[in-house]
Amino acid sequence: MEALPEHGKCFVCGSQNPHSMGIRWYVNAAGEIHTKVTLTEAQQGPPGHAHGGATAAILDEAMGAAVWSAGHRVLSVNLNIDYKAPVPLDKEVEITARISGKGERSVHTTAELCLANGKVAVNGRGIYVEAPQFFNENTENPFWRAEHD
Repeated sequence: MEALPEHGKCFVCGSQNPHSMGIRWYVNAAGEIHTKVTLTEAQQGPPGHAHGGATAAILDEAMGAAVWSAGHRVLSVNLNIDYKAPVPLDKEVEITARISGKGERSVHTTAELCLANGKVAVNGRGIYVEAPQFFNENTENPFWRAEHD
């Protein structure tokens, strides 16, 4: 697996954001995104458990990373999150995301957040639409820079 570049000020994975979750993403040969992370009180919702918005942000970022690492310059336009089980804090979880289909301008994705026992706690589906006009060499986007360096 190959580590993906982080996104400077990104809320989920940016090293330049003091409030970032600091997640590192990895892509395998099939283009699937993987990571393991332990959520903390900084992501708490119900006592001792992750906030649903935090897990949604993580899955959105994972699905977006799958699309971006495949070379598409997109923005998310639809995100569906299904909560199957509470996500405990201070326990490692695993996230996986992939492209599940493509349209004329859209890319469809799926993702899962699994507990240590392998149970899917949260899954997601996303639709991302090509939007290259939002990204250029001045954009803080390491995927764009990596292609043009």
